Amino acid sequence: MIDESEIPADGAQDAIAPRRSSRWKVLFVALLVAGVLGTATWVLLGSRLLVARHIDVVGDRLVPRDRLLAVADVRLGEPLIRLDTGAVRDRVEGVQEVETARVERRWPATVRIVVRERTPIAAVQDDNRFLQIDRYGVTVLTSAARPRGLPSLTVANPVPSDPSLRAGLAVIQALPPWISHRVASVEAPTPEAVTLRLKEGVAIVWGAPERTPDKLRLLYGLLSTTPRRGIKTIDVSSPEVVTTE
Repeated sequence: MIDESEIPADGAQDAIAPRRSSRWKVLFVALLVAGVLGTATWVLLGSRLLVARHIDVVGDRLVPRDRLLAVADVRLGEPLIRLDTGAVRDRVEGVQEVETARVERRWPATVRIVVRERTPIAAVQDDNRFLQIDRYGVTVLTSAARPRGLPSLTVANPVPSDPSLRAGLAVIQALPPWISHRVASVEAPTPEAVTLRLKEGVAIVWGAPERTPDKLRLLYGLLSTTPRRGIKTIDVSSPEVVTTE
């Protein structure tokens, strides 16, 4: 004889079926996700689909492209996801003529290196050669003759850490085109005693690099009358008391 208490009620059977169906759905979704992740990992790391096949260099003018590529040391065929863009950037920025660099992944197969080269703003004579230096005092180019288009800068110790050199460069960097094109040379015996010499023979005693806007405003007004008055020296080192000779 069958004990009726051992026969599951219809409601219990109905509850078991959905639970089994839910477990199968969870298992299916888990397998699907694992498959997608595995495929993505293979595409990024193991396949030949997303690897470095081309290297673009942008902004190279002073430094030959072949030299930048050699320094960057990006291996063709390397998966882009594994490329250490920071390390490549640091290597490129180690080139003396390069001020900054940026390295980008361009999917699916290109590495782009964007460089900003240093720009010479002054020429410093060192023995029998001229060093073309940027705003930081770093030598960008070296030439036997004085380069055209750059003012000469005279300091006692032409190294980037020299305070007088940095003061002279700060003044040159701050000059707008209306006056910078007229500057032939700059002397900086001390950081507080910068002097500009214009191509027409006028000496501008600038002093320290501070208060540039005030000095430029006064200088603009004075230079407009200098040819008629025969002024050879303008002292704007103290904007409150401007003197001329």
